[in-house]
Amino acid sequence: MNFKFEKDNVFFTSDTHFNHANIIKFCQRPFKDVDEMNETLMMNWNKVVGPDDTVFHLGDFCLGGSAEWTRILDRLNGKIYLILGNHDLKNIRQGFLKRFENVAMAMCIQIGKNRIHLSHYPYLCFEGGYHNDIWQLFGHVHTRVANTGFDAARLQFLYPTQLDVGVDNSNYTPLSFDQVERKIKIQIENQKANKL
Repeated sequence: MNFKFEKDNVFFTSDTHFNHANIIKFCQRPFKDVDEMNETLMMNWNKVVGPDDTVFHLGDFCLGGSAEWTRILDRLNGKIYLILGNHDLKNIRQGFLKRFENVAMAMCIQIGKNRIHLSHYPYLCFEGGYHNDIWQLFGHVHTRVANTGFDAARLQFLYPTQLDVGVDNSNYTPLSFDQVERKIKIQIENQKANKL
């Protein structure tokens, strides 16, 4: 299914890991504890996202039970589309599906001339990844951190039209469509420069 959106008031984020204390250490996040992290993530989100804006969250939204999910969702602005991540599969609670505009394992949307594939994981291949107007946005790999995980060696194979929109790469704040577009254009230009 292909959803069409206008570029204004559309945001992308991933890997907030609300209520996940260990992510602070794993990703070297600059927070003293999970409460400070949650508050900062929610404050940053609501600074840029208005009540009627659209947010595509590309997985690993929140850990914990229904009380934790409710506490977070009640405070976030926007109409949230959730692409399930590995932590969400374990922690999504019955009744939370209706709190999101849509919940899926992956989506393809269109904004202007751009087709955008949304997934928690980076794809090795996706429809037209070598075309500049077909993008793939993902999370999961927390690329800002000196990535030494199992995925590190494979990240060199990403197309310049792929972007990790996780909070670790965006000052813990959702990215607007325009910000994503600028970042991808820079990656495309860098790839062209490296081929010269």
